[in-house]
Amino acid sequence: MNHLKTFALLAVMTALFMGIGYLIGGATGMMIALLVAAGMNLFSYWNADKIVLKMYKAQVVDETHPNAVVRAYVADVKQMASDAGLPLPTITIIPNDQPNAFATGRNPQNAAVAATSGLLDMLTRQEVRGVMAHELAHVKNRDTLTMTVTATVAGAIAMLANFAMFFGGGDDRERPGGMIGTIALMLLAPMAAGLVQMAISRSREYEADRVGAEIANDPHALASALQKIEAYARGAVNVPAERNPATAHMFIINPLNGKGADSLFSTHPATGNRVRALMDLGTKMGMSRRPVSARVAAARPSTSVPTTPSGRATSRGPWG
Repeated sequence: MNHLKTFALLAVMTALFMGIGYLIGGATGMMIALLVAAGMNLFSYWNADKIVLKMYKAQVVDETHPNAVVRAYVADVKQMASDAGLPLPTITIIPNDQPNAFATGRNPQNAAVAATSGLLDMLTRQEVRGVMAHELAHVKNRDTLTMTVTATVAGAIAMLANFAMFFGGGDDRERPGGMIGTIALMLLAPMAAGLVQMAISRSREYEADRVGAEIANDPHALASALQKIEAYARGAVNVPAERNPATAHMFIINPLNGKGADSLFSTHPATGNRVRALMDLGTKMGMSRRPVSARVAAARPSTSVPTTPSGRATSRGPWG
């Protein structure tokens, strides 16, 4: 089913891309757009993960990192990937204050997981484990190909629509769309990202929550993390995500701050519904129902600073 969804999404994106090409240059423009889309689809299949990681300035980390928090993050991802029977993904950190995370890659053998520095700063180790288990679940369910390819194609559609504005078109009678086509392109550019976001089923997030909770063996930790991330994300703007809204569906929580039209289409299920599902799963797993820590201190980040075994204070952030 995941492969079928991938091909269906690519077909829709290709058709939209060709439609924009037709509005720009008629039948010739449509054929050029078709060839470009075919090449772009092939390119994005092999390189979309690298594009997204570069877009967010992700940095690869390992167990030799000088910061203990990062070493714990790496160790936990390795351990959970092994427990889930997955190849070890590339483990990265994104320098961004907003707590969030995503997974990318065309298959489990070429996957990468990314956590923001804000996520490591603001969540407990158990909560970080819950979040990264969710991302590993996306890898296991092979959702990452759909997420990365559609984000790349949607971004290209938006760029093509913006580029079309330079053609003017209002007085160009040979241009099929004319002024109406120009206006349509202005509307299609932001709608392209919304199309992708709606196409990515909310059920994938629920399924990744369920599988991730089983990988981490702690549904309550993920529930707590989701509430914290939801609260913190509204107070920290994720600039790369705001500039590239077509990638919003890749994150565990919508990274857009909701101050503008970006919130028109919901890319994720309501956090409250996800939390309730996870708490119910915890009950089925025989875990006692414990309070969700995200409600503590009005969702303010912890100011505690970890220390070394000798008691000397160290920096909380991932940069040492």
